[in-house]
Amino acid sequence: MKIICIGRNYVEHAKELNNPLPEKPVFFLKPDTSLIIRNRPFFYPEFSSDIHYETELVIKINRTGKHIQEKFASGYYDQVGLGIDFTARDLQRECKAKGLPWEVAKGFDGSAPISKFIPLAELEDAKNIRFHLDLNGETVQTGDSQHMIFSVDRVIAYVSKFITLKTGDLIYTGTPKGVGPVKIGDHLTGYIEGRKMLDFRVK
Repeated sequence: MKIICIGRNYVEHAKELNNPLPEKPVFFLKPDTSLIIRNRPFFYPEFSSDIHYETELVIKINRTGKHIQEKFASGYYDQVGLGIDFTARDLQRECKAKGLPWEVAKGFDGSAPISKFIPLAELEDAKNIRFHLDLNGETVQTGDSQHMIFSVDRVIAYVSKFITLKTGDLIYTGTPKGVGPVKIGDHLTGYIEGRKMLDFRVK
């Protein structure tokens, strides 16, 4: 099982981090050890002092495919969940400054909390999925899939040119604006279309 993460997929998020808008999907991988399931707590790592949340819709691949045409991509997923792409921003800045890969800032243990999945058929509009994150009871991020720079189908078509997608693979589809730091004791709750999907604490 692979965890494929899409970067800079919302215009306002790219702007808030002073990143140029991509001309094609940007992606990186996380190991399966980064997953946190069933709302278990996130334990703040000792190697960073600047961990940021990034809330994202996550789709689960339901059959194997490679070189998938965009017009057929919708046949490769039928569920959506909510995830957090925790980022050690201080480590990321250091790696970027030195021109080094920054998996150490993205792929550490516990860096990818994931919710349960719900069928797309249960949503009113699978192309217009609204989601948000509350931090200690206050909404800090809101997103809508229709505002993605690259749609899920476009992402699947692009990624599958390089990497074979297999059943169970997860694609974190990018975060909207509003990312920010967490601290020990914080309570995070995430929602898709009003359904509570994530509910966990930082310890």
